[in-house]
Amino acid sequence: MAEICCEEAKSTPATAVAAAAATAAAAVAVASSALERRRRRLEMRRFQAPAATEDVRAVKRQRLARTASGSCPDAAADSGFERPALPERLPRYGVTSVCGRRREMEDAVSIRPDFLPGATKHHFFGVFDGHGCSHVATLCQDRMHEVVAEEHSNAGSGEETAWKGVMERSFARVDEQAASWASSRSGDEPACRCEQQMPSRCDHVGSTAVVAVVSPTHVVVANAGDSRAVLSRAGAPVSLSVDHKPDRPDELARIEAAGGRVIYWDGARVLGVLAMSRAIGDGYLKPFVSSEPEVTVTERTDDDECLILASDGLWDVVTNEMACEVVRACFRSNGPPAPAARPDAADADAEGVSAVVKGVSKADSDKACSDAAMLLAKLALARRSADNVSVLVVDLRRGI
Repeated sequence: MAEICCEEAKSTPATAVAAAAATAAAAVAVASSALERRRRRLEMRRFQAPAATEDVRAVKRQRLARTASGSCPDAAADSGFERPALPERLPRYGVTSVCGRRREMEDAVSIRPDFLPGATKHHFFGVFDGHGCSHVATLCQDRMHEVVAEEHSNAGSGEETAWKGVMERSFARVDEQAASWASSRSGDEPACRCEQQMPSRCDHVGSTAVVAVVSPTHVVVANAGDSRAVLSRAGAPVSLSVDHKPDRPDELARIEAAGGRVIYWDGARVLGVLAMSRAIGDGYLKPFVSSEPEVTVTERTDDDECLILASDGLWDVVTNEMACEVVRACFRSNGPPAPAARPDAADADAEGVSAVVKGVSKADSDKACSDAAMLLAKLALARRSADNVSVLVVDLRRGI
């Protein structure tokens, strides 16, 4: 028994060694087969990768060709993709008009892109601040651009002297229409606020008018009253109009030469009534209150940033420097603007029939200009402006 046990004890290590060797050999075989399979996969990937890479590159080239811009014409030509035409470039603008602390809204704004026939694009902008009632400001809003277009076609030139005559004749014609407004109305039209007074005071109504015609080379401004046009150029404000106040030395001399007087009653006023010396309408104060505008023609430069047209509700409490700085800050915060598209004239007129702003749709305005106009109006109200506030901002930057 002891011998059998000894022999089994002697044979056990040999058997264990053999089993361990078999296990190791099987592990090596499995590992080698795994390595062999991995090597084959790597070789297959190496042969397949160039074809896949070429496919990806081809797809990328097609995408680049489809989205080719004007700076890469060859890509679009190679792909055979026809790029849609960009919308016609129109001025970027923004407008805000609020009643403020007044009981009645008497301001009106007119924006008429490309209002003159011809190859050169001319854009009309106007702000009209009514007093006594709103119908003269509304008349200017509806008719001023049409009269300017008619007078310009008759003049046949856009020189400085021609523009001065065009604006003077246009303002005189609109002033005549304002004087005959009551007699030309039909009985079907609703009664105006001034007509409801007894006696009727339609000739006691008037409106300031600041008008700008923007072309690719010039900015033409005509002003009658205390609304104002300011150009921001290279970070500095440039006044394109001068307020017509009764105590302005040249205006005071003109009024007194015509036999009138300037009486200081809550400020300088013509005959103690009107706080401006020029306006459309106000027939009862003729000839002391004149409708003749002062006209400036300014050549555009690459340093021009924006044009601001606004009623005295803004300028009474905000300086030219501050207004230009607010607009520049809005331009910086909004980044490059999107190109403006041509508005549908029918849709714009339908939307603005009874609106303070006429000629365009609000959806066509530029975000930076709209933000600037709104911020200026809010600033005027925060500074306790007591009048209606209308602000129109036009982007004049080039190459963006």
